[in-house]
Amino acid sequence: MAIQINSDRLLRELEILAAFSDVPPPAVTRVVYSDADMNARAWFVDQCKAVGLRVRADAIGNIFVRLQGTAPDLPAIATGSHIDAIPFAGKYDGTVGVLGGLEALRAIRESGLRVRRSIELIIFTAEEPTRFGIGCFGSRLLTGALPVSADESLRDSEGRSLFELRTSAGYQGTIESVLLPNNSYAGFVELHIEQGPLLEQEQIPIGIVTDIAAPAGLRISVEGEGGHAGAVLMPYRKDALCAAAEIVLAIERSALTTEEIDTCATVGKCEIFPGAVNSIPSKVLLEADVRDINENRRNHVLSEIRRACSEVAAARGVSISLETVNADAPAKSSPQIIKTVADAAHELGLHYKKMVSRAYHDSLFMSQITEICMIFIPCKGGVSHRPDEFASAHDIANGTRVLAETLMRLAQ
Repeated sequence: MAIQINSDRLLRELEILAAFSDVPPPAVTRVVYSDADMNARAWFVDQCKAVGLRVRADAIGNIFVRLQGTAPDLPAIATGSHIDAIPFAGKYDGTVGVLGGLEALRAIRESGLRVRRSIELIIFTAEEPTRFGIGCFGSRLLTGALPVSADESLRDSEGRSLFELRTSAGYQGTIESVLLPNNSYAGFVELHIEQGPLLEQEQIPIGIVTDIAAPAGLRISVEGEGGHAGAVLMPYRKDALCAAAEIVLAIERSALTTEEIDTCATVGKCEIFPGAVNSIPSKVLLEADVRDINENRRNHVLSEIRRACSEVAAARGVSISLETVNADAPAKSSPQIIKTVADAAHELGLHYKKMVSRAYHDSLFMSQITEICMIFIPCKGGVSHRPDEFASAHDIANGTRVLAETLMRLAQ
């Protein structure tokens, strides 16, 4: 007997959650530890407690919601995602996995079926890098991928530390206590919108993620010599922006020359000093993202970027420094969990596609402590991180049904 979810309840809750925002609809802005975020968390916890689910939070605000199994000492099966949202985002990124996970737990409970392993829903604190400049810091700390020094070293744009912000939000305890004990989970499955166009284009309702690409973040500083735009003659210039432009093109070229569709490199931030139209740029700061599902190939691209920086510095007489902010390892999904998801989709009469996630998620870090897999559902036009982000009620319900069946099978 298939588990019956209440899709009307799920959609209604997605709308309620979207209203916890610092900007008017349809946009959603919900930065971690903001009033909007804390109010959303409180509402969510109330929904969980209302149906008798056990809820706890750790010292940074990761929230754990447990459906107790008949063998509670066994490692649990987990699901989850995030509810924080970048400025002027949409209402489905992360939240489909959180509220879909809650609906899956309720549906299993309401079905009267008993599970052997407990099932735990995790709401990860801050998957988005908005506040601290680093993504997935909640799951990084849970899994030991971020040192405990982050309590002081992670600071927002106003200089406030993670410690200051989390304790002000009411999350007490040591940062060391966030690390999960060994063998906490026997598997982790995350439901998420695709954030790409493939499922919609191919009219396939379910994506099963086999690999998650991992990014390396770079900060590149170019220092030249400023001067008057008319007084310094062209042959004598050390224009930092011209050098930076060559680096940007070299970064693009380094990704293209792998001739692999899974290699991506992006310069997403450029700050120019002094920033006046009649002044030669003296300094440029670039931030780049390089990602791939193959770590060696990605690292080769990083080496090519470093080589290009050295060549540009020598040719243009500028100083270039390159800092690697992070270089996370890609993740592979568990063949066993992939098969479980595929079997659940098949039993529900839903076609599926095995695919790569080129966006990274908390699942990437959960893969360091347990077997993982992700379930994707289509989103309109592949659009995400925008107010017009959209997933249909039908697709959300399908994804939640597959999630519930998968969790049930894994927990047995």
